[in-house]
Amino acid sequence: MKFLQKLGKALMLPVAVLPICGILMGIGYFLCPATMQGGDIEGVRNLIGLFLVKAGGALIDNMAILFVIGVGVGMSEKNDGTGGIAALASWLMMTTLLSTGFVTTIMPSIADSATKTLAFDKIQNPFIGILAGIIGSLCYNRFKDTKLPDWLSFFSGKRCVAIIAGVVSILVSVVLLFVWPLLFGALVAIGKAIVGFDVVGAGIYAFLNRLLIPTGLHHALNNVFWFDTIGLGDLKHFWAGETSKDVSWSLGMYMSGFFPCMMFGIPGAALAMVKCAKPAKKKAAIGILASAAICAFICGVTEPFEFAFMFLAPGLYVIYALLYGIFTMVTVALGFRAGFSFSAGAMDLLFSSSLPAAAKTWLIIPLGIAAFIVFYIVFYFAIKKWDLKTPGREDDDVEAEKKAVLSNNDYTAVAKTILEGCGGKDNIASIDNCITRLRLEVKDITQVDDKKIKSAGVAGVMKPGKNSVQVIIGTKVQFVADEFSKLCE
Repeated sequence: MKFLQKLGKALMLPVAVLPICGILMGIGYFLCPATMQGGDIEGVRNLIGLFLVKAGGALIDNMAILFVIGVGVGMSEKNDGTGGIAALASWLMMTTLLSTGFVTTIMPSIADSATKTLAFDKIQNPFIGILAGIIGSLCYNRFKDTKLPDWLSFFSGKRCVAIIAGVVSILVSVVLLFVWPLLFGALVAIGKAIVGFDVVGAGIYAFLNRLLIPTGLHHALNNVFWFDTIGLGDLKHFWAGETSKDVSWSLGMYMSGFFPCMMFGIPGAALAMVKCAKPAKKKAAIGILASAAICAFICGVTEPFEFAFMFLAPGLYVIYALLYGIFTMVTVALGFRAGFSFSAGAMDLLFSSSLPAAAKTWLIIPLGIAAFIVFYIVFYFAIKKWDLKTPGREDDDVEAEKKAVLSNNDYTAVAKTILEGCGGKDNIASIDNCITRLRLEVKDITQVDDKKIKSAGVAGVMKPGKNSVQVIIGTKVQFVADEFSKLCE
């Protein structure tokens, strides 16, 4: 769980840049519908809209690369940029070795399977980005101090990290070469199986769609229901101007349920998170969550909201996915039909409402109100009940800790005393810090002497895990952390 929370924290930086991009795209689609619907792009208004769509899409479409760098740097000790370089090397290695063109060259049999080919077509996804970031950061943390023989000394230390990350990525790519198409194919098979469940099947699909977002494997299901993998193609037929009379299912049923959840459910859940945020962190929580909610409402870009909490509170994310499934079944059963060419935001609702398959679009108001209320109540209850670490509820930089004052401003001396109290540098496994705390992982917790550490003049000592030590220092923690790291070199 600690690893996931650290991962969630590392993702906050790249996630923070996504909402504004989504909003720009939403405004752009409004100004230039042709970018979504097709057609000629003429006039100043349309050109401005196209400009905004492309500007926002520049980051939205390359979200995975942002995650690569964010995780690579954010999970590296002292947030060292070397971890980001190693992560990028890992990403380039894996996405090249797992690209459709390369895979079909070394394994020609895959070219004969549309499902397997499709699996590798979607390899540049956030999951691979996060995986590359983890590989880069772990390689940095483990090998940054590696000493090589004299004839290879140039590659010692940080210079070898990216090389090792590349080697690890080759091995991971070999595994994924066989595992990825199996997972993708299994999900396609599941998609085929639930098609016959009608309304319930639509709900199961919506649930699995959200649940699989962190892995990138939701594309497997999307291709079953939205496109022509099995001859269904809900999205394709909807935007072609057809109706349910032209197909064997209720056209739009595999898209409609996303609208109340994305447009209204996410703002409700975001409000619950803001309400549950600690007073000292409420403004920061509002900054990330409000913009993410607006982004979801306007154009249906949900990643800024989802990646802001899915790793901090994975159990809550499962509940979130389940709510999608429930609301999809209700929406489909009530006869609301709308479609999207980009995602289930207000812009797509506006554009699709004039299509022949659209039906009872006015129901978005009662459905939206219901989604807002239900998402708010469920999120608020779950966060409070289980003390979930959603944005604004992290343990870092508690207001009281910000006021902590070191009794000794000789940071080297403070760091030396803390190190002695932790059993010396040989007992230190990792060093990190938040705004107020020095966060340490030790090899043997029994060597930690709380009294010795407190004698350095710190505000307190905590042991949240069997190998974790947190020293409460206050806002001057960075100076102590820097000196502590030097002593451990």
